[in-house]
Amino acid sequence: MVITQIKCYQVDLPLHEGSYKWSGGNSVEVFDSTVVEVITDQGISGYGEVCPLGAAYLPAYAAGARAGIAELAPQLIGLDPTQLSLINHAMDSAMRGHPYVKSAIDVACWDILGKVCGQPVVSLLGGRYDSSFALYRAISQESPEKMAEMVGHYRGLGYTKFQLKVGGDPDADIERIRLASAQLRRGDVLVADANTGWTQHQAIRVACAVRDVDVYIEQPCMHYEECLAVRNHTDRPFILDEVIDDISQVLRGHHDRAMDIINLKISKVGGLTKARQIRDLCVSLGIAMTIEDTWGGDIVTTAIAHLAHSTPPALLFSATDFNSYVTVSIADGAPQRDGGRLAAPQAPGLGIAPRMDILGKAVFAS
Repeated sequence: MVITQIKCYQVDLPLHEGSYKWSGGNSVEVFDSTVVEVITDQGISGYGEVCPLGAAYLPAYAAGARAGIAELAPQLIGLDPTQLSLINHAMDSAMRGHPYVKSAIDVACWDILGKVCGQPVVSLLGGRYDSSFALYRAISQESPEKMAEMVGHYRGLGYTKFQLKVGGDPDADIERIRLASAQLRRGDVLVADANTGWTQHQAIRVACAVRDVDVYIEQPCMHYEECLAVRNHTDRPFILDEVIDDISQVLRGHHDRAMDIINLKISKVGGLTKARQIRDLCVSLGIAMTIEDTWGGDIVTTAIAHLAHSTPPALLFSATDFNSYVTVSIADGAPQRDGGRLAAPQAPGLGIAPRMDILGKAVFAS
């Protein structure tokens, strides 16, 4: 089996709530997502998706994903998509860095491998734990009162884990955390995610001000060293996200005891192949994880589900269901939230079928 063609599709994903806001005054109303189709000489195709959170979140942007895929595609024609290490080696040799560009291609190759083996990707990633896993809900940055109100709203949809988008004015963020915390019930989990939005002194101030609150502090500052300084000033459980972009950063953070949990974003590290390596390392080291991505629709949510569902429950802090945030469905068979929980599909490969009527004409074909 060899790759004969790679196609690229662009799709807009509007949000049910109109917009999504996080630190630094950043917001997105419509997500620009890219779907990749990897076609083989045996009539089997695989699909992947990448959707950066705008251009101001990570070193990634939607048009860059498509330009990068067009650059990489000719280097992959004639290769066996089921040889995942070789595919990743070929991509890394042809393009230094830019892991988000490679992610959708890698996921599409996992889809093909599962179809060839007749197994769901969750089985190839290690096996399915339990019948489902718990999700978190991100609460867009609004007034403290509105965000506290949304805790109750999302609990009504079955969620028990809530991620507050903070990282703004420290006084307002302290109020956001306290008001949201007052809405919690036994068993609920609250995370204050600054998305790098605080300076070091602001983060230390907030962490000290909420030291009596049952809350996790997530990625307070832009740089690793700043986050480590904050970590050393608080006894609140600590999550690193944006600075965890490869396996060496996990090892560094473990050595420095810089975090209790990491957020493992599939596209940020280059796809399921490298995300699985990091996941397995974290399992060995006893580091808990939230399995997720930068953003996306049905295909991204499905890839998250396969990786999360094959992660030991004791070390799976949470995961997310991006397809419930957006108004457009791009694939049949994608997992759907049920009472705040999700399950990976049972069908071979990713277990989804792209809706070509929604994806439309390819914007690029190798």
